[in-house]
Amino acid sequence: MKPAIPMVDPAGEYRALKDEIDAAVGRVLASGRYVLGPEGEALERELAAYTGAPHAVGVNSGTDALHLALVAAGIGAGDEVIVPSFTFFATAEAVSYTGATPVFADIDIGTFNLDPASFRNCITSRTKAVIAVHLFGQCAALDELSRICRERDLLLVEDCAQALGADYDGRRAGSWGDFGCFSFYPTKNLGAAGDAGLITTKERKHDEMLRALRHHGSRQTYLLRVKLRRLEEFNDARRRVAQRYRSKLQGAPLALPGENGRGRHAYHQFTVRSERRDAIREALAREGIASSIFYPLPLHRQPAYEPSNRGLTLPAAEAAAKSVLSLPIHPLLDEESIERICGCVRQSA
Repeated sequence: MKPAIPMVDPAGEYRALKDEIDAAVGRVLASGRYVLGPEGEALERELAAYTGAPHAVGVNSGTDALHLALVAAGIGAGDEVIVPSFTFFATAEAVSYTGATPVFADIDIGTFNLDPASFRNCITSRTKAVIAVHLFGQCAALDELSRICRERDLLLVEDCAQALGADYDGRRAGSWGDFGCFSFYPTKNLGAAGDAGLITTKERKHDEMLRALRHHGSRQTYLLRVKLRRLEEFNDARRRVAQRYRSKLQGAPLALPGENGRGRHAYHQFTVRSERRDAIREALAREGIASSIFYPLPLHRQPAYEPSNRGLTLPAAEAAAKSVLSLPIHPLLDEESIERICGCVRQSA
C-alpha cells in the first residue's frame, strides 16, 4: 500500500532542523525565561526587519493579533470593520470581540482576495477599518486598498496569517497597513510548537499600546527563530511545488490558483476550483491523500452572522466556497507524491 500524503509535514520540518531546534530549546530551558524573554525580543526584532515594518509585537495567536490591533486602534461598539466574506472565521470573530460590526465584502474569484470595488461599496459613515486578508499566501491588491483607505481616512489592517514572506510591488506583507497580523500556528509557513502570533505596526504609539495590551504572550519563540532563518528557502520550495502542480495539472478541467503578477505568492495553500470538488476529494481520500476545503461556508452565511446579513449576496465568495479544494503543499513534498496527487486529480476531475 502506498504511503499516505499529508497536507503539511511539521514533523518533517523538525527532523530537517532537529539539531538547531534542540539546541535552541535547551538554551531557553536553561535560561528559565519562558515568557517574553530575550528570545522573544530577538524574534520581534528579526521579524520587524524581515517584513520591513518599524515595530513588531509578539502575542498568543493570530486571532489575538487581529483583536489587539483593532483594540489598540480604538475600534469598538458602534463601529464597522469591512472584511472579505471568504476567509477563516477568526477574521470576523476578532471584530466581534471588540463590539464592532463586521461588514462582509466580496472577493476577486481569481485570487480569492478582497475585491477593492466591493470594499468601496461597503463603506458607510460608521466604517473605521478594513481587514485585507492575504488568503492562501498571496497579497491582496494593496495599492488600491491603501489608496481607498487614505481617501476615506480608514485604518488598513493586513491579515497576514497565511502570507509571511509574500510581497506586493516589492514590499512584504505586513509592511503596508497600519497593522500586520501574523499567525504561527504549527501548519503555517513559519510554524511554532503550539500557537503563536505577532503584530507589525508603523506607529510607536501603537507599539507601546500593544505591549501593554498583550498582558502575557506565552509562545515557543526559540523554534521560530531557527525556522525563520530557513523561511525564504522553505517558501521557495513551496513555489517549486506549486509550479510542478501547474505543469502537471495544465489542461485538466479545473481552475488553478491565479497570481496577480505584483509580487511573490507564499503558497501557504495551493487551492484549485472545480464543480467536481467533492468527487476529487473523495478520490484523493481513497488513495490516502489529504486535501482540505478552505472555506466551505462564507462568513455572511455563518450562523453567527447570517441573521444580520439576510439578503446579502456575494457571488464570488459563494462560488468559491462551493468549489475550492486545497491540495497538499509543504517544503518537503517530493516529486513522487506530486505525481500521485496530480494523477488522481486528473482522473477524477
